[in-house]
Amino acid sequence: MAAFIRDILATLSRETGPARAAVEQAALSRLDERLTSFADNALDSRAPMLIRPGECAVWDGNPRDQPGLNPDSCRSLIESIAAEGGNRIPVLVRLNPEGSEQPFQLLVGSRRRFAIDWLNHNGRPELRLNALVVDMSDEEAFRLADIENRERADICELDRARSYQGAVDRFYGGVQSRMAEALGLSNSQLSRLLALAQLPEEVILAFATKEELKVRYSELLTPLLRRPEQRAAMIAEARRIGEEQQACAAGDGPMLPPAAVLARLRDAAAPRVREGGGDIAILSCGERIGRARLGKGGTVLLDLSIAGDAELDMLLATARDTILAARALA
Repeated sequence: MAAFIRDILATLSRETGPARAAVEQAALSRLDERLTSFADNALDSRAPMLIRPGECAVWDGNPRDQPGLNPDSCRSLIESIAAEGGNRIPVLVRLNPEGSEQPFQLLVGSRRRFAIDWLNHNGRPELRLNALVVDMSDEEAFRLADIENRERADICELDRARSYQGAVDRFYGGVQSRMAEALGLSNSQLSRLLALAQLPEEVILAFATKEELKVRYSELLTPLLRRPEQRAAMIAEARRIGEEQQACAAGDGPMLPPAAVLARLRDAAAPRVREGGGDIAILSCGERIGRARLGKGGTVLLDLSIAGDAELDMLLATARDTILAARALA
């Protein structure tokens, strides 16, 4: 069993680039098929055992966001396990150190554990968790959990990035190149993921949900955040957006879409440029859409060119920021 798992890990470490996605999927399929075979035929000297979900604590190196698991996201799995009378694909656990509250530590199979636990509390108390006990290092466990979770649609890019951020120091001595090689990633791929994990919390909370925050967004925002003046302006804008999102979530209108959030953050970092006659350029998504100028008595006059498909909420926010900037420059 241990030799089989290590063979999968070694195969993945040799693959990089476009071929890796196919190798990952094949490895995940091989892992699931082999685990099912172990459960069905007890082909290993260590036969699977039946344990209660509460007997295993989820290993803290697993990249999955455990609170994110819920009956809706696991509905098909719950129905499948209920129909089959248990999980055909065993979970992988290892022994916890002596003196721990639970005897086992769950390495792979968080969704299966959740499904059995939910069923135990909802009409199927007789079900037990089919588990295989393995002997693996933390680093091997991290890589194996990454294989299982990388192709799962219910794990967002931010959760994966955060797990990688913690793993660099914990398993690879702070050396990104070592981690990239072990996971079969290029250094640039890993750097982009880590940049997502390092975004300020205010920026993360500006998006309606963490699932909306993508690696490609951090590629656009990170260079702007490196400059102190731009960083301060972006974080201030992110706080305003976050407050608006909270109000929207409380029933005060639709949440701002990711494109609008990204545009406002980028615009906050853009310098307010005075043009001829003291006008201030109005920018949206980095494009000039109009101008502002001061009138008599401190009034601010706006001249906008609005496209038919423009986001009105985003335009109103841009107009507000321009007015404030015009008053500051007066």
